[in-house]
Amino acid sequence: MCGGGTKRTGTAGVDTLDTMILLVLALIPVAFVLACATTWGVLRVSCRIGVLDTPPMPGQVKAERRAVPNTGGIGIFAGVALPLGAVLASVPLLRVRPDLLPEAARAHLEGMGDRLPMGLALLGCAALLHVLGLIDDRRPLGPFVKLGVMALPAVVMAWGFDTRLLTLLDAPAGGAWASIAITVVWFLAVTNAFNFIDNMDGLAGGVAGAASACLLATAVIAGQWFVASVLALTLGAVLGFLVFNRPPARIFMGDAGSLVLGFLLAFLTVRATYLYDGQQTPPMHAVFTPIVILAIPLYDLLTVVSIRLSQGRSPFVGDLQHFSHRLVRRGLSRPAAAGVICGLSLVVGIGGVFLPSLETWQAVLVGVQTLLVLVVIATFEWASAPRGQG
Repeated sequence: MCGGGTKRTGTAGVDTLDTMILLVLALIPVAFVLACATTWGVLRVSCRIGVLDTPPMPGQVKAERRAVPNTGGIGIFAGVALPLGAVLASVPLLRVRPDLLPEAARAHLEGMGDRLPMGLALLGCAALLHVLGLIDDRRPLGPFVKLGVMALPAVVMAWGFDTRLLTLLDAPAGGAWASIAITVVWFLAVTNAFNFIDNMDGLAGGVAGAASACLLATAVIAGQWFVASVLALTLGAVLGFLVFNRPPARIFMGDAGSLVLGFLLAFLTVRATYLYDGQQTPPMHAVFTPIVILAIPLYDLLTVVSIRLSQGRSPFVGDLQHFSHRLVRRGLSRPAAAGVICGLSLVVGIGGVFLPSLETWQAVLVGVQTLLVLVVIATFEWASAPRGQG
């Protein structure tokens, strides 16, 4: 698990590349089994001791409150954290005994060591948000307390490990502060987007799975094995959780899961280079790749916040005005609404995968396609809305 690329030089280079791809893909079933087993265990314990979904905060509305545990985020976190922690813990041993690694992975041992501090920080930040979510799932916290804690991991990764967006602003801004600020806003936006979209059975997990799969493809193509490995673990963990969260859900992920997923995807979208094989530098339009891949959850975040603000309400008080709820009001069943949103996430995400490899005019077409999808969604929503609804 490292961040360097693999050069395609001759047959040996191709064999090495193929081996690295197989090693990364092998992490998906590992995370799947761990998440599935942990979620199953947590489900049994939660039902036995009565750890169920909590009542809404004053002024908040929940679409549906059933006697279902909201502790599934423990399974997601375990599916990512346990194998990632095991790999990070093994790095000192592997430096002494590189023969324990497959031959193709030995060339990346130095990169694994270089990324050890960042990997540990990533694990620690994810654990912090997981604990925050566990607390909030039991005793709902105020929105500004949550935002403050969410900002800490963003600052740590952006400032401490140079995981920043738009570093080209450093020179005109006279330092890294503008880039760090934009990166923190991105972290908060993506983390909250997945927290917001976790409002129907299978929805947040399905959208996170689609995004993880698309981002995994970009990381593999770019030969970014650390990023690809964490994405493979994220994808496997989400799939393992969805075994129990598909409609009708037997367990919810809660904030303990949605905050972790949002944070991981925010970090990984920033850390990815989108530098495909043969490119010396990524094209300028590659910067839009994560926006395209995450277009659907970001659309939900922006529209629901806009609706609440236009109604003079706090954007942080839950209601039934999310994208999924609006589709249900237009006549879709809840499973159908979740399925449509997950499908749309995959459709626009696939366009994002190809974006870094395209010429400028082709990239414009991908951007237009993404905007058209959002315009069609918005037209369907608002044109068919009864007067007074949004």
